[in-house]
Amino acid sequence: MHILGKEIEFPPVETAGEEGIIALGGDLAAERLLLAYRSGIFPWYNEEEPIIWWSPDPRFVLFPGDLKISKSMQSVLRNGSFRFTINRAFIQVIQHCKTIYRKDQEGTWITPAVQQAYINLHLQGFAHSAEAWVNGELVGGLYGIRMGNVFFGESMFSRKSNASKFAFINYVQQLKKEGVVLIDCQVHTEHLESLGAGMIRRQQFVELLNQHIP
Repeated sequence: MHILGKEIEFPPVETAGEEGIIALGGDLAAERLLLAYRSGIFPWYNEEEPIIWWSPDPRFVLFPGDLKISKSMQSVLRNGSFRFTINRAFIQVIQHCKTIYRKDQEGTWITPAVQQAYINLHLQGFAHSAEAWVNGELVGGLYGIRMGNVFFGESMFSRKSNASKFAFINYVQQLKKEGVVLIDCQVHTEHLESLGAGMIRRQQFVELLNQHIP
């Protein structure tokens, strides 16, 4: 197991263990986080643990052209139930992602340090949010990192049925218009699989990052 020091570096992703863990320690400085994402690595850990860095194989991703929209969601998109925005409430979105109840999950990986690190990346123009609103109230959204033509999804929340799906679908469509070719979903969820995400080998994932991040 590689233990990170002060230097901003990571071992090759091929050295990750079977579960996908590649390193422990280090910090959440913007420079380190951006190098991690560019390299196909992301942090995910509990508050009482050291920072755990992951690069799983296979990797769960969505190609924007593969986005699936069910007939029921097509109706939601058309009927004006929600209003869609981008980067209007980043801090609120990450706070909701941190505090929303999730079945079969104890606590949250979005510690105060993680929250501040991504707010810093947002202020630097790397972290972005997408939001769903009803009557001026934030009811759903997601946030993640944009580098080149790749978006790395981090977390989403919903306080009203279909709100997070509404925000996600709209944002994927917008990212596709802007030339984004790959959305990293990190690890499998049935929710995102239903929207068209699937598994690819880590080697292919890293090759795509090299092609589409300047």
